[in-house]
Amino acid sequence: MKVENKIIRRQLTFSELTIEIKSVGADILILVTGGDKPHIGSAVLAIPRKSLRDENKISCTSSILNVTGHKDEKICRYLAETFCKKYNAVTICTGGFHCDNLTPAQIQEVVDAVKIF
Repeated sequence: MKVENKIIRRQLTFSELTIEIKSVGADILILVTGGDKPHIGSAVLAIPRKSLRDENKISCTSSILNVTGHKDEKICRYLAETFCKKYNAVTICTGGFHCDNLTPAQIQEVVDAVKIF
C-alpha cells in the first residue's frame, strides 16, 4: 500500500501546524512545521520489522536525532512510527514546531493535533 501525498493543516487555538506527507519510492517522508519559528528540531527514522511479540504484526525500530534543546521528538516519533507500521515502509519524520512560552495545555494541543492518523 502506497501513501497518498498530501499537506494537512491543523488550526490550533494559538497557531497552525502543518504536516506534509510524501511518497519517496516505497518510502515515506513527513515534514512537520508550525508555530512562530518553524525549524528542524528532530529527525526520526523508523524501519519496519516483524513484531517481537506477534510475527503477524509489523513493528519498527527507530533512530532519533535531536537538535540540542529541542523537544520535537515526541511528535516526529509518533508520526514516523505510526506511518512505518501502517504502511510497512521505511519512514522519516523531521521538522519542528515552536512558539515561545507555551503552556502545558498548548503543548498537549500540538501533540493531540498529530494524532489524527
